[in-house]
Amino acid sequence: MAEIILQATPRPPQGTRPARRLRNEGKIPGVVYGLGADPIPLMVEWRELRAALITEQGLNAVINLDVSGERMPTLVKDMQRHAVRRNILHVDFIRVDLDKTVEVEVAIHLEGEAKHVADDDGVVDQVLTSLLITAKPADIPTGLTINISGLQIGSALRVSDIVLPAGVTTTVDPEEAVVTASRQVAEVVSVDDAATDAEGAGEAADGEASSESAPEASDGDGG
Repeated sequence: MAEIILQATPRPPQGTRPARRLRNEGKIPGVVYGLGADPIPLMVEWRELRAALITEQGLNAVINLDVSGERMPTLVKDMQRHAVRRNILHVDFIRVDLDKTVEVEVAIHLEGEAKHVADDDGVVDQVLTSLLITAKPADIPTGLTINISGLQIGSALRVSDIVLPAGVTTTVDPEEAVVTASRQVAEVVSVDDAATDAEGAGEAADGEASSESAPEASDGDGG
């Protein structure tokens, strides 16, 4: 696995306008903290940050931040994004000890084809898309897989069915469902129900018409 190095520049604590100016210049404000050391406000180049995050490890990549010549292994702890444009507004890095375990969320991917479910016109529902694991930074997997080939209607695959790599553990309940399979339920509307709905809609329309004509009656009384 190639070492990821990201240059970071310390910056003084700033408000909204200076942070916006940084982003307009292609830089992302952030902070690094953890392991009992003081937090360091910093900024990184967006292009370099993006390159660090699109490796095989994704958001769980160990990023060696180079801050004024001091290199420290980190993980991305949080990224704030714009609600609409989804561009990154701020990034938090947390220092890690490569010899100590950390807790991170890892995506769960489905593999195989649930043929029995499909043949019975069923549906497969992934109710758990990621798993909280504990591992040393270098042992964090890029993702976890669970095979759904043996699924049948009414059955489920659970956390205990996920094969964890060496050095990886989880504290999540092993009985928690990851994937379920059920029969599709078609919505059936009877003729009587449809007639009732139509009658209710007509009454609502009559009520709206009467409420709209009420002001005219009131004006007439006042004259």
